[in-house]
Amino acid sequence: MDLGLKDKVAIVTGSARGLGAATARRLAEEGAKVVVTDILAEQAQATVADLQAKGLAAHCVVGDITKAADVERLVAEAVATFGGVHVLVNNAGFPRDKYLVKMSEEDWDLVMNVMLKGAFLATRAVMPKMIEQGWGRVINISSRAHLGNPTQANYSAAKAGLIGMAKALAIEQGRYGITVNCVAPGFMETEMVQALPTYETIKERAVAAQPIKRVGRPQDIADAVAFLASERAGFISGEVVHVTGGRYG
Repeated sequence: MDLGLKDKVAIVTGSARGLGAATARRLAEEGAKVVVTDILAEQAQATVADLQAKGLAAHCVVGDITKAADVERLVAEAVATFGGVHVLVNNAGFPRDKYLVKMSEEDWDLVMNVMLKGAFLATRAVMPKMIEQGWGRVINISSRAHLGNPTQANYSAAKAGLIGMAKALAIEQGRYGITVNCVAPGFMETEMVQALPTYETIKERAVAAQPIKRVGRPQDIADAVAFLASERAGFISGEVVHVTGGRYG
């Protein structure tokens, strides 16, 4: 199936590793010109080098997604390097899990700033270009956690916020040929998750709760994002695609 992404320019935030890197790779394989951006400089540069070694179009911009100046530089560099911006994947994020009574203000602010403020700044920065060209795709990486998880009041709130943001922008920007959607991963076997000391226990519980009895893979998310970014998904907006192995609760 031709997704119609050849020569489209895509920015994927938080794409040095994990879901973001897999998504950048999938979009590049479809012919998109991909901008990998992350605060992790060495890993982001390594991801881009790997893509370029495979003959794929990729460029690295190191920056902090919570800083407006860095985000404006990111978009300007994407336009200068590849000529535009057609797809934005708001993927940057991480957990700071604690029970609420033990959660610090810093734990709350860091999670909110990276996921919600970062998505706001990046989307605001690319929107004029998308409006001008009359075509755009914004995909927010939410999570099954938007339904609520213990010890994740900050993370669940941020992920739910990304869904609310997408639904509002889908209505606001649809007239310009721009769609805004979310992908909500379930349990995913990423490097960050595998490094957790309780990984095996978390994995066992997650698979037991899923109708599909395997762990999720970064490629599962990348495939969903590629579809939503494509011409094939042009009449889908304001939606949440759960990639959870059938688990919702």
